[in-house]
Amino acid sequence: MQQNSRFLLLSLSLLFLPFIFSDAKKGPIIGGWTRIKDIKDPHVTEIAEFAVNEYNKLSSSSLVLQKVVKGETQVVAGINYRLVLKAKNGSVAKKYQAVVWEKSWLNFRNLTSFTLVKG
Repeated sequence: MQQNSRFLLLSLSLLFLPFIFSDAKKGPIIGGWTRIKDIKDPHVTEIAEFAVNEYNKLSSSSLVLQKVVKGETQVVAGINYRLVLKAKNGSVAKKYQAVVWEKSWLNFRNLTSFTLVKG
C-alpha cells in the first residue's frame, strides 16, 4: 500500500514538472512576465488609457496617451499588465511605465504603479 502511494506521488510529480519549470521558448513560467505580442490590441490600449486616467486623477496631471511602446503580462490573482507608454503633457512627450492589476471577471482594475522611464 505504501509503495503504491509513493508511485502515485512520483507519477503526479513527473506529470506537473514541465509546467513548473517551463522556459521562455516553450511557454511562460508560472508567475513570470510574458511579452505582449500585439501591443495595438484594443484591450491593451484600454488598459493603457485606464493607467493614464488614474494617474491624472491621483496626481492632478493632464497626461494624454500617445501610444503603448511595449508591454508584458503576469498571471496572478487576475493579470498584471506592465506597459511602457508614451504620453504627452502639453507639448512634451515622455515615456512612463505603468502596472495595472486587472480581474476582468469582477470588472476590477487597479493602478499599481506609474513611473517615469529614465533614459
